[in-house]
Amino acid sequence: MNTAGKGFVWPATLRALKHRNYRLFFSGQSISLVGTWMTRLATSWLLWRLTHSAELLGVLGFAGTAPTFFLTSVAGVWVDRLNRHRLLLATQALALVQAFTMAALVLSGTIRVWEIIALQLFQGVVNAFDMPTRQSLLIDLIEDRGDLSNAVALNSSMVNAARLIGPSLAGLIIASVGEGWCFFADGVSYIAVIVSLLLMRVSLRPPAATGKKVLHDLRDGLAYAFGFAPIRTILLLLALLGLAGMPYRVLMPVVATQTLHGGAHTLGFLMAAMGVGALIGALYLAARKSVLGLGRLIPLAAGTFGVSLAGVGLSHWFGLSLLLMVTLGAGFMIHLAASNTIIQTLVREHMRGRVMALYTMAIMGMATFGSVLAGVVAGWIGAAWTLVAGGIACLAGAALFAYRLPSIRDQARPVYVEKGILPRVAATLRDATALEEKVEQ
Repeated sequence: MNTAGKGFVWPATLRALKHRNYRLFFSGQSISLVGTWMTRLATSWLLWRLTHSAELLGVLGFAGTAPTFFLTSVAGVWVDRLNRHRLLLATQALALVQAFTMAALVLSGTIRVWEIIALQLFQGVVNAFDMPTRQSLLIDLIEDRGDLSNAVALNSSMVNAARLIGPSLAGLIIASVGEGWCFFADGVSYIAVIVSLLLMRVSLRPPAATGKKVLHDLRDGLAYAFGFAPIRTILLLLALLGLAGMPYRVLMPVVATQTLHGGAHTLGFLMAAMGVGALIGALYLAARKSVLGLGRLIPLAAGTFGVSLAGVGLSHWFGLSLLLMVTLGAGFMIHLAASNTIIQTLVREHMRGRVMALYTMAIMGMATFGSVLAGVVAGWIGAAWTLVAGGIACLAGAALFAYRLPSIRDQARPVYVEKGILPRVAATLRDATALEEKVEQ
């Protein structure tokens, strides 16, 4: 039930916050994600400080994302079968344990490289279940489906505000008292999201009881997602960005120190600039009132990301690198959020967990191999040229998506009509006009 205060009208950009459950989710996650981004930077910096190995940074990225690739598709089946709210509580509790363990080992001065990798792998297993659960639960927190696109955009704003604040705080904390306190702060931040989940009053749809084996349900999900061209094409472009673009994160410590000749503060500023751009992109999407028109933003944003990524690799000037990180962040976030919104809008409800698992797998799971590949290639040709090659690949994928966009729109239109997003009369007239044009030709 909508329990927003009487007489208060939420601004259009924040309209999803009128839903009580979503407000709780948003507030808890806003705190927790700051800790998450602090930990991401602190983990990379800790490993780099101990080893100065670009290859081990690649291994670290692999450990954190490999479970997403290998387990998320199966996790999606269970997301469709289990209570999503309880499942999310469980994943957040396990993440809390991981963060406090890292903090204890680092603060005691006993942390070893293999322990960093092992704990990153554990967090990756947790994320394999957490991410599709979080994505699938979102629609249960929004009573008015018309507010879904705004909720997705606000989620992106929340993530990127955290990306802006978290690395900046981490850079300051690392420089003053060390990485251990970043992990401790992350553990404390998980308490906020657990409390927010416990305060929710969620009326979930009954989980799907198919009576089928897990692998059978998994096969059905794959057949559905890859048999429907709009979802398939979006997932493939996401996978390309995950493989060729996402690994820039594990190479940023190398760029900050070797290319720009800086330190922890430099890395923090670069990641914060990326967060600024991503926040700008997310706020732009939050101001939109409909999913219509998002399709053309996908290749434009992916292309912007690719060009910016290549530019970061070529830049030796800190000011230019900061500017490019802003456009990189905006491009990546607009692409990610627009893709998420369109998929969430198009997907059939009983397939939501499995399809959102594939969404997670495409962007995060493919980064598994991208991180290893980037680490190896960076050892051969350097981190800078590795980023250039990744940017070119992303730009090529964006161009191919743009070429196929008219066909994607034609196949998505009937779903939009069925769900009332596109007026039936307008769609019928458009189809009739197209038919007449073909006949005249």
